[in-house]
Amino acid sequence: MRTDRQAKKQSFSEPTRYQNLFRYVPSGTIFARLKISGKQVRKSLKTPNLELAKSKLAELERIERAVADDRRRGKMLFGEALDEYLQTRKRDATLKPRTKDYDDQQVVALLKTWPGLRELDIRRINKEDCEQWAAKFAEKYCPSAYNHTLAILKHALERAVDRGVRYDNPARKVKRQTERPKKLTLPTQDQFAAFIKEIESGGSGKSLPCADLVRFLAYSGCRKMEAAHVTWADINFDSPTIRVHGDPQQGTKNGESRPIPMLPEMRQLLLRLQSQKTDARPEDPIMAVRECQKAMDRAAGIISMKRITHHDRRHLFATTCIESGVDILTVSRWLGHKDGGALAMKTYGHLRDEHSLAMAQKVFFNKTVALNVSGKNLNSAKLGAAPTSPYPRLMGVTGFRLQFHVWLFPRISTVFPRHPASSEILDGSLFFSVCVKRRVPRRHSGTPTP
Repeated sequence: MRTDRQAKKQSFSEPTRYQNLFRYVPSGTIFARLKISGKQVRKSLKTPNLELAKSKLAELERIERAVADDRRRGKMLFGEALDEYLQTRKRDATLKPRTKDYDDQQVVALLKTWPGLRELDIRRINKEDCEQWAAKFAEKYCPSAYNHTLAILKHALERAVDRGVRYDNPARKVKRQTERPKKLTLPTQDQFAAFIKEIESGGSGKSLPCADLVRFLAYSGCRKMEAAHVTWADINFDSPTIRVHGDPQQGTKNGESRPIPMLPEMRQLLLRLQSQKTDARPEDPIMAVRECQKAMDRAAGIISMKRITHHDRRHLFATTCIESGVDILTVSRWLGHKDGGALAMKTYGHLRDEHSLAMAQKVFFNKTVALNVSGKNLNSAKLGAAPTSPYPRLMGVTGFRLQFHVWLFPRISTVFPRHPASSEILDGSLFFSVCVKRRVPRRHSGTPTP
């Protein structure tokens, strides 16, 4: 019985014409089986191609021998583990160049806040050391930078565990920080106009192009790198739309191009720039500068406005669209989101103070107060008229009117007609009037029936 079981187990693999390479029969995948320092190593090469597996075998043998040497001498510097992890990140084709640059930036921050870490024997790092560094780092950096740097530290230490130099990862239980969304403080319309004017009067040769970039970002909702790659070939004044492609190599953030509508202010801006650049070619970029953070910081300080970034212009675009009555789903498509508006609702579902106060004037807990206020808004011209019955009388019919207050987007006022006997549009809200009618004898009076 045992012999039959062993024969059945051996039948699942068969040798190839190359030494140390075997094929797993059910799937056809090739795996390596070799002995290093008296220990048998058996690993899948994750390919059915024999020639590709042969090239992978040499790399696998080199790595396993290095692991065995590290295990034998029992020493590994943190810098060696860190460089090995960063090399795997550099070779990852799915990561964008900006992500890899951010890795290098946070590595510098890690080594700066932990002096001597690169030359430290990785076996001498303990949990208390990691916790002390984390507390010190969290005081100087934001939660997102803290979490990214902590992930680099954990992965570097995990390399030592994989090599057999350590039995545990001392940073494994160091907790991440909660990344709360930044509270947005966006400029009002008057502040934005003064902000643009101050940038234009900066006195630099790039002051006017910087002001145009701020306008373009605010009127389009583009990211900074997306705006830098918009060319005149992407402009369609007939539609009118702007096609956003993003970086030529990486594309947009979600990898897809998108059309965005050309708002009236954007159309005026593009027509002015087109008249100033009569010799521009279709492949030329529209914006003369790619960033203007220093100019924005200077202008914000002069007019006593809170500092804003290029990405805050995107927030301003989304907030202005939502406050103007554009639905969340449409705004999310303009921004290039693919989640059906979930992120836009979470990020841009806020209201600026002045808009919030205006919306608060529409909230009532007393129906009588609501009717009185609505009557003042709609019937201000009839205040001097004789008092009449609050119930409509149409062709001898008196009705008891029941009102249902249904909240809809303000733009729905363009769909329903303004008719005194059917519905009333009040400040962007819709009041449906339902008449319960009963017949009564016609009474003749001196005042005509409305």
